[in-house]
Amino acid sequence: MKTNEGLIRAVGVRGLTAAIINFTIGAGIFVLPAVVAGKIGNAAPIAYVICAIAMALIVMCFAEAGSRVSLSGGTYAYAEVAFGPYVGFMVAMFLWFGSAVLASAAVVNVFVDALAQFNPSLGNSVVRAMIIIVVYGGLAIVNIRGVKTGSGVVQTVTAAKLLPLLILVGFGFIAVKGVNMTWPGMPSGSDLARTSIVLIFAFTGVESALTPSGEVINPARTVPRAIFIALAITTALYIAIQVVAQGVLGPELATNTKAPLAAVAQRILGDGGRVLILIGTAISTFGYVAGDMLASPRSVFALGRDNLLPNVTARVNERFATPHVAIIIHAVFCAALAVSGTFVTLAVLAVLACLLVYLVCCFATLQLRRKNVRQEGAIPFRVPGGPVIPILAAAVVLWLMSSSTKQEFFAVGVMFVIATLLFFGMRMTRPSAPTIPQVVDK
Repeated sequence: MKTNEGLIRAVGVRGLTAAIINFTIGAGIFVLPAVVAGKIGNAAPIAYVICAIAMALIVMCFAEAGSRVSLSGGTYAYAEVAFGPYVGFMVAMFLWFGSAVLASAAVVNVFVDALAQFNPSLGNSVVRAMIIIVVYGGLAIVNIRGVKTGSGVVQTVTAAKLLPLLILVGFGFIAVKGVNMTWPGMPSGSDLARTSIVLIFAFTGVESALTPSGEVINPARTVPRAIFIALAITTALYIAIQVVAQGVLGPELATNTKAPLAAVAQRILGDGGRVLILIGTAISTFGYVAGDMLASPRSVFALGRDNLLPNVTARVNERFATPHVAIIIHAVFCAALAVSGTFVTLAVLAVLACLLVYLVCCFATLQLRRKNVRQEGAIPFRVPGGPVIPILAAAVVLWLMSSSTKQEFFAVGVMFVIATLLFFGMRMTRPSAPTIPQVVDK
């Protein structure tokens, strides 16, 4: 990986907190309340608490690793410094294919579902596929024509993302019915694990938001504070949304898997509320996909630039000065998976890939601490309790992964084998990429 010389450290606590919240609160929360209710009923808030605890343990590892390795690349950089180029490459590929491609493909399905609420004919499989192809094709063209244009699209749709959710929560608490919140008893551990691995899709995003770590002011202080503030805000909003949805719709929530929050808004605010939430869903989901199309192809481009992928992926368009090949590759993968899969299926695979990245980060925290990697002259954040938190976080990740099916593990295994073959194939045909410098206090 290339180093960060020349980058300006300008991102503070508020800026990084906002970035993490923006990456985390996306399209999943517009659909997941119904999915969670369908699996464990009125015990759904427990799954949010479990996911929040799991993410708190995991992000503590991110906080320490991020305070020790303040280079752009985020988890990719932490893994490479801790374990070397192979593990770093595998993390980079799982981040791209899991956090980016699979997640984007899952979210665009929610976007089409929102449109189909206005016109049911748009839900036809052929029409659905055409919409997905047009979305990715259009965004690819926009981003090839220039990063400024792509960034403008993202900023336009991001501004309105949270407003419908805040309106729903604000009016929703008034309409909650106590009978719909009856405690059904504690669900089984296996049901909780399976529900949590789906729900945690709504909590992922910190690994993407930390990618520009080389531009963060005083990472040893900024990264931990921003992570914990963002997690607290996100968890509070998610639980509020679930309580409102459950309290208003009751048993109906589990059956409305296409647009559950729109149904809640219609019950509270009438047809105008339903339209507001559907528009909010469409804006949020499209905004997520647009943001992904702006950022994720740069990961493919960077891997090509660093001789970790074929050189063709690092080509730059002569007219527009954009990584056009990487953009096209990313768009094709996203569109193909979106057409062939459903939201829940793709979301679970995306989470499984992310959990593997999280597992590496947990162990990387211990390795970076053992090697005493740190910024020169800075005291890194240190997770309390010695190795207890990273090991506990790793155990939680493994528990969540244990609920995955054989087919899901097989799909991730195929990704692992292909990435491994690609890494060693590139090593045989290309010179090694420059290693990341590190500061070790002897």
